[in-house]
Amino acid sequence: MHHEIETFIHYLTVEKGLSPNSVSASERDLRAYAAYLQQTADLKDWNDVMRHHISGFLRHLFENGRAASTTARMLSTVRSFHRFMLREKLSAQDPSSDVDAPKQERRLPKVLSAAEVEKLLDDPAGKKKPIELRNKAMLELLYATGMRVTELCTLKTSDVHLQMGFVQCRGKGSKERIVPLGSHASTALQNYLDYGRSELMKKKQSDDLFLNHHGNVLTRQGFWKIIKKLAQEAGIEKELSPHMLRHSFATHLLENGADLRAVQEMLGHADISTTQIYTHVTKVRMREVYTQHHPRA
Repeated sequence: MHHEIETFIHYLTVEKGLSPNSVSASERDLRAYAAYLQQTADLKDWNDVMRHHISGFLRHLFENGRAASTTARMLSTVRSFHRFMLREKLSAQDPSSDVDAPKQERRLPKVLSAAEVEKLLDDPAGKKKPIELRNKAMLELLYATGMRVTELCTLKTSDVHLQMGFVQCRGKGSKERIVPLGSHASTALQNYLDYGRSELMKKKQSDDLFLNHHGNVLTRQGFWKIIKKLAQEAGIEKELSPHMLRHSFATHLLENGADLRAVQEMLGHADISTTQIYTHVTKVRMREVYTQHHPRA
């Protein structure tokens, strides 16, 4: 059963062009699925998989404490796999077609207020070390563009066009998009390129934009630790993640009258319904402001 999984993973990597993170997640999901079918249902062939086996796998995930969102993602992977198998004539049927996805609680994304963003991006005098210049540039760029952290960490120096005021990034499915840069982000990037990056390179040759103290590309895990530390130093009590700056970028744009389609394009969302979640965030925040400040609320 594992040979077919490897064929599907090759398809996702080569033909679909999915990111390494997406491919790894799909492979983990399918390995767990195959292990369940072999160990619990004693199946040896994909043609023997029936609808009730997939339902049993979902129930198994639920009983082991998996979140509804995780279960829904794994079912999506299983469906894609079975459709691929049927299309490539590796299987005679698609047992996943009538399986219902678990209902998910609609959660609004967590965002920072404009004041909290200012605290995080505040640049006290004297912070001029290469790593400090890099951190400042990464934070400013993340909030200015709404990039995903993986997109940020995989940027090349050739992707940044400061004179023209935009940055070019590669999103999901290796789709490229262009996002404008504000003056604060442009200044922070220029300072990092002029005074920080060359010292971090340590005589190495690299086109990666953001480097760690060894002169290698900074990983998303590395930046995750950095942003948590910077949030603590700034006195921000919320559990901050890089994605929260992406949420804040979109929410603050819409709060200030930005067009939903423009925000969708800047975020790189394939479907505008994904972007519309931020309109719900702005309504909730508007209600909170009204309740707090209107004398007869």
